[in-house]
Amino acid sequence: MRLFTLHPILLLGFIAACARTDAARAANDKPAESTASAAGAVDVRPLLADSISERADRGRVTGDASATLWVVMASDFQCPYCKQWHDQFFAPVMQEYAAKNRIRLAFLNFPLSMHQNAMPASEAAMCASVQRKFWPMHESLFATQKKWEGMANPTPLFDSLAMAAGVNMALYRTCTTKHLTVPLIEADRDRGRTAGVASTPTFFVGSQTIVGAEHDLRAAIDAALKGQPAKKP
Repeated sequence: MRLFTLHPILLLGFIAACARTDAARAANDKPAESTASAAGAVDVRPLLADSISERADRGRVTGDASATLWVVMASDFQCPYCKQWHDQFFAPVMQEYAAKNRIRLAFLNFPLSMHQNAMPASEAAMCASVQRKFWPMHESLFATQKKWEGMANPTPLFDSLAMAAGVNMALYRTCTTKHLTVPLIEADRDRGRTAGVASTPTFFVGSQTIVGAEHDLRAAIDAALKGQPAKKP
């Protein structure tokens, strides 16, 4: 797994690691398909052809590669304030900026130790991300947070969300049971701490750090876009 260096202000290493050319994406993002041995064991070679961390990393980024402004969200799926921000502001940011290719939007895992199911929720999301289903899983986890936050074992519910998102369940279960995305999640958390994240949600909009669920990011994004160079045609 690669490690990311940090700009003094911005998660520049994280951004640089996620920013790949379309040609590289086409070469690396082959559909994950499972095959089974005669004994019925899951063949994980389709996952290992490109590293789990790289696939999971790419899957949690949305927006056009030519967009010059990055917005990075450091978030915890069990955090009630993260859900509050998500429910109020996420859709407009997606619709007005990411979907129109004005920004590149990325999710940085920052599961807090006080939340018993935050880490398995991050694993569920990132194992879905390996199959390019991060964003549907992201939506489902926040939508059902009240159902799973106190569960002794949220795995069956997470499995049902993953199935609804359309993942290959054999590969997904191999990923979650073997905890294959934990190194990336832990690296996310370490990078976040180094960048000054102390609570969730925390946002990086260009060079600006914004903390708290009460912030509509659109004004900050608009201001940052004015200072960005034009996108490449």
